[in-house]
Amino acid sequence: MVFRQAKWDEKLLFELGRTGRIGYVPPDPIDGDVELKIPNYLERKEIDLPSLTEMQVVRHFVRLSQMNFSVDTGMYPLGSCTMKYNPKLNDRVASFEKVEFAHPLQHHSTVQGLLSILYDLSMFLAEITGMDEVSLQPAAGAQGEFTGTLIIKKYHEIRGEGDKRKEIIIPDSAHGTNPASAAMADFDVVTVPSDDRGIVDFEKLKTIVGKSTAGMMMTVPNTLGLFERDVLKITELIHQNGALMYYDGANMNAILGRVKPGKLGFDIVHMNLHKTFSTPHGGGGPGAGPVAVKSYLSDFLPVPVLKKTDKGYEWVHSLPHSVGSVKGGYGNVGVLIRAYSYILSLGPEGLKDVSEQAVAASNYLLRRLDAKFFKTDFAEGVPRKHEFVVSARPLAKTGSSALQVAKAILDTGFHAPTVYFPLIVDEALMVEPTESEPVEVIDEFSEILNKIGKDAMENPAIYASAPYNASVGPLDEVKASHPLTLMLNWRKLRGVDRELEGGKADTAKSGRV
Repeated sequence: MVFRQAKWDEKLLFELGRTGRIGYVPPDPIDGDVELKIPNYLERKEIDLPSLTEMQVVRHFVRLSQMNFSVDTGMYPLGSCTMKYNPKLNDRVASFEKVEFAHPLQHHSTVQGLLSILYDLSMFLAEITGMDEVSLQPAAGAQGEFTGTLIIKKYHEIRGEGDKRKEIIIPDSAHGTNPASAAMADFDVVTVPSDDRGIVDFEKLKTIVGKSTAGMMMTVPNTLGLFERDVLKITELIHQNGALMYYDGANMNAILGRVKPGKLGFDIVHMNLHKTFSTPHGGGGPGAGPVAVKSYLSDFLPVPVLKKTDKGYEWVHSLPHSVGSVKGGYGNVGVLIRAYSYILSLGPEGLKDVSEQAVAASNYLLRRLDAKFFKTDFAEGVPRKHEFVVSARPLAKTGSSALQVAKAILDTGFHAPTVYFPLIVDEALMVEPTESEPVEVIDEFSEILNKIGKDAMENPAIYASAPYNASVGPLDEVKASHPLTLMLNWRKLRGVDRELEGGKADTAKSGRV
């Protein structure tokens, strides 16, 4: 079957609206109903929403969904992102009324059931990571990183070394959020290079670490999908110099149930629940990035922290050295509940199976790719973990590129892998099949990649205008990244006539794309 994505000339709801159209008519109050009294100062005389029929609204959103790609429609081999399938059971559990309608400001005595789930989840995560205390508050991996760097900062401050310990060491293969989080916490970022094995150059690291080092951030396995074989020597070296070790949990899918970061010498760990523990992911959210620490750092966690007492579960709002709150409420509870459901569904042995299958799928797919088109840099022949990076450099030499390969993949019913990352690999394609996909899908994907590579090498211009079958064609990459191009609020569209009743917007002046 040939893949064709739905395309619609879909207008804004404000362009579709016309005065007098009604989608829903509420019934008249009956005897005994309590009339809702809204104070005058809270009433809006004009809500500035379009008037539409129910059918128009339904068609609009169904059409938009048909123009979208999702993990429910195809494979997402996005390296580093771990875009695995989210079982519908998890969605169902998270939509239970007592979860969905719990208010973050409710007194803890009224949500004991929910708090017991969150507490148990924190205990599960502590056990999985080999740490002692967990905060579920951070709303994403990057916020977890920032929380961790704040803890490092506060740790040195109370020891009287805050002015001296100003550097965070980060490998050159790290995620871009690592140096960003360190800089946001007012640290200077020092980069340590990779060696020809594709892992941290330990000899270079020894020349970098010193009395100004506050900590080091590492991802294990790293972005190339290689396990950092010197990790025990690295954590020992950092600790000998009075600094802390931070574990970026983005790649925990590779070691789930098998290796605990706490046993490797890490002091602080963040987890991407929306990656490793299979919850909805992408489009800027939702996410959850709990932070786990060793016991000697427990007083630095964000407040409030959830504690189990003789009276039940309570929030503790005061810790001696807390870095303060990083998000309101309990964190992203819907994501947390899905992760809890996922962990309970699989159990300890099931979690081990996840990492085994993820690593097997990654290496199987890598072996099926033709090296004439996709070259492996660093440690060639060495097995990868849950993901791998290949270079489209052989294609670039004939006039094609990794970007064109990625765009061509979109025409086949698959999402593209991550491109041009990590920066230490030219023309990088970063691929992660996850454990969710059956072998038939991985076979099909590898065949498609090899065919695209063969076509591009024989005719470099063949995919220059790809994708051809997607809902939109190739984008102007520079324009799409410009902050004035994408207006997420319709009111900010320049020149749009807001009096749309019976008329059309002047989109020529709006700058809308």
